[in-house]
Amino acid sequence: MKLFRITTSPMGVERIGEFLENNYICIGYPGTGDLEHAGPEEMLARLLKSGAYKGPELEEAVVNLNLFVHEMQDGDYVLIADGQWVHLGDLGDYFYDETGDTPEDGRCHRRGVTWLRSIPQSALNPEAAELLADESLISRYRGTLPAARLELWIEGKSLADSVADGKRNLVDEITVAKAVSVLKEALHSDDADRRERAAIAILQYAK
Repeated sequence: MKLFRITTSPMGVERIGEFLENNYICIGYPGTGDLEHAGPEEMLARLLKSGAYKGPELEEAVVNLNLFVHEMQDGDYVLIADGQWVHLGDLGDYFYDETGDTPEDGRCHRRGVTWLRSIPQSALNPEAAELLADESLISRYRGTLPAARLELWIEGKSLADSVADGKRNLVDEITVAKAVSVLKEALHSDDADRRERAAIAILQYAK
């Protein structure tokens, strides 16, 4: 699982409303065709053929397209900024929309997105805030991510807390209540060790 951030204004056109309403993101770079099976060298060749990019801009285009087409994967996550809010989405597969492959449009390279939730920028943890502040077209978080409940990590909880929350969600409330009831009964046991273990377990649960 990886986490990315992408601009909402590829080619200088703000598309935040479209992204959220139509559940997709795009990156621009028209005139390059379907890149699903194209590696960096083929991307470079197509960008050169388009004649729209030169020098450092050309190198940056190859990096951005490779990130979007190949490094992003179905099931990864993406953040986009929207004023004082941030939207977290679950990424789908890359697909090419030929109708958008024009200099006037540019919405040809796309990925579907299932938007999961919106978070105030003020609630982001430092790592997520730093990723969001990156001014490149697309960027990837390179640190360690939690194995579950990514949205809790983004909102500022520690990795340990996020994992603990995920584990707690694996046990339903009725089962937890029954377990606590058993521990309470054990507090009245004639066995001193059993009483002590029960007391410790209850105190740990109450933290």
